[in-house]
Formats: sequence, C-alpha cells, structure tokens
Amino acid sequence: MDSLTHIALGACIGELFFEKGFGKKAMIWGALAQSIPDIDFITSLWMNTPESLLAHRGFTHSLVFAVIIIPVLTLLANQIHKPHNITFLKWVLFFTISVLLHLYIDAFNNYGIGWFEPFSHHRFSFNIIYVADPFFSVPLLITFISLVISNKYQLKRKKWVIIGMSISFIYLGYCVVNKNLADQRFRSQTMKQHIHYNNYFTTPAPLQNWLWYAVAATDSGYEIGYFSLLDKQNKINFHFIQANHQLYKEVYDHESLQKLIRFSKGFYFIQQRNDSLIFNDLRFGQILGWRYPNNDFVFHYNLEHDVNNKLIIQKGRMMNWNRDEFRFYVKRVMGF
Repeated sequence: MDSLTHIALGACIGELFFEKGFGKKAMIWGALAQSIPDIDFITSLWMNTPESLLAHRGFTHSLVFAVIIIPVLTLLANQIHKPHNITFLKWVLFFTISVLLHLYIDAFNNYGIGWFEPFSHHRFSFNIIYVADPFFSVPLLITFISLVISNKYQLKRKKWVIIGMSISFIYLGYCVVNKNLADQRFRSQTMKQHIHYNNYFTTPAPLQNWLWYAVAATDSGYEIGYFSLLDKQNKINFHFIQANHQLYKEVYDHESLQKLIRFSKGFYFIQQRNDSLIFNDLRFGQILGWRYPNNDFVFHYNLEHDVNNKLIIQKGRMMNWNRDEFRFYVKRVMGF
C-alpha cells in the first residue's frame, strides 16, 4: 500500500493497543512500525533502476527483517518511555502486529513482496487491490486525522478507530470476493474464446476494484484485456502481443535484463523501437490501456540506454491522465 495508508493504519493500531492518554505517543510508534519496512526507498540513491526495483519490498519486507526490527523497536520504546506500566510482552505484541500487518497487506497488490529474502527471491503477490485504493485508505486517513486533532483523553477515540478500521478491512474482504469473480470471468472467457494459456493473472486497474486487467501467457505471446465486473456483457476483448523471443537472444547478456525478468515474474516481452530494444513488464498494464490498447506499458525500460529509465518507470502509472481521460475511466469502471 502507499505510505500515507501505512502511517494512518499504524497510528490507528497504536491508539487501539494502548490505554487512553498514551494514545498519541503510541500513534507515533505505530506509524513508525508501519513505515519502517519502506526504508528500502533509500536504495534508489545508489542503485540503478533494475537493482532498486528488486530492492524495494525485498529484504526489508521479509520475515527475517521483521525478526530483527521488532526487538529493536521494542527495546527502544521500552527504554524511552521509562518509567511506565507497559509490560515488555505488550510492546513485543504491538510491534509484531504492526510490522507483520505491513508485510501482509503489501502482498495484496501486484508489485510483489519477498517474504523469504534472502533465502528465496520468490515474490508473493495476491493481485487483489491496487497499490493506492482510496476506498481502502480514506476511512483510515479520516480516522487518523480525527485522532490527531482530538483530545488524547477523548472517550470515543477507540470507537473511531474500530469503525474506521472495520470499514477499510470490510472493503478489503469485498476486494477478495471481486478477485474471485474476476478470475472466474477470465477462465470462462478464455475457454469460450479458445485461448490456451500456460499462466495468467488478473489485477485491478488504478484506484478502484471493479475494472480489472488480465494477461494470459501463451506459447507465442500474451492475450491482454480489460473488463469491468459491472459490464452488462461478460465478454473480455483480448488483444494479442507477440513475445518476440528472438529479440531476447540478442540482449541475453545485458546486465539489467536478468534482474528485470526476475522483477516481472516472467510476464514480459521485448520490442524493437527504432534502434532500441525496450523491455516491457506486463504486470502493471498499459498507460490508459482500457481506452488505448496500443499504448506503451507503464513499466518499460530501454535496454540500450539508461538515460531517463527511472523517470519513465516512476511516472508511467499516471502518465497522460487528464479530466477527459478520468471521466472516460469512471464510465469504463461503471461498465459503459
């Protein structure tokens, strides 16, 4: 999830976990515990783009890191707030819940998370919710703001937290239901359209959970399509993208290629553009792909030149959005 959501969620856990009066201090510790796995963002200061992509949600999002950081936070908080009547076990439980919940929730979107780093490079991704979904985040953010501006002895503080967190996690449960419906729709449509695939995934398009993006990997390429769970017809309009395996052989020894392939979890293709070879990660869809199926992919990387690659990857998610495109997007989500 995005950083603001983690901060708000951590603060809510802190308020819920400790007695009134200590709540605002606990909010700070909760926000810190929820945010600290994302310290891996600093790797972008010295790593190139492929290395930084793998470092993010790598070791600092692993169970090994959790085992290291939870005792550190516990000892630090216990020492800073002496004298107090909080048991050491309560500190441990609080930080364990806060850190592990971050690692769990981050696996719900399609970026992937390395729970078992450094022993295994496998990335877990449930593809259930978009990395920034206001329907999940806003109730937590409203609750967080209410806690910040209210008196720390306000009797209703915990009630606000319970309501805010309940709304968000009920929505997350609803997203799980939508994921199952999306997978069912995908399997039904590929069968009807006689699309034979080796692997596939479905994942929500930006900022909501009704419009979904699907990719089916075949022997020669990929069938790609967008569909809304609110569509009046169940049909998915797929379009085919050639895998271009022959281009892969030309750049096999490229220093960044193997890292990018690992990051993409095998869902990628290479294309020739003018004199350059472009690596495309299919997992994040095309820029405005629900309207323009031939647009560039959000995560694309120039294998010939490293100039501006980072800029392209970071900004690709929301590139070319404007008022007209947003209106069209809302209509497409609604099934029109």
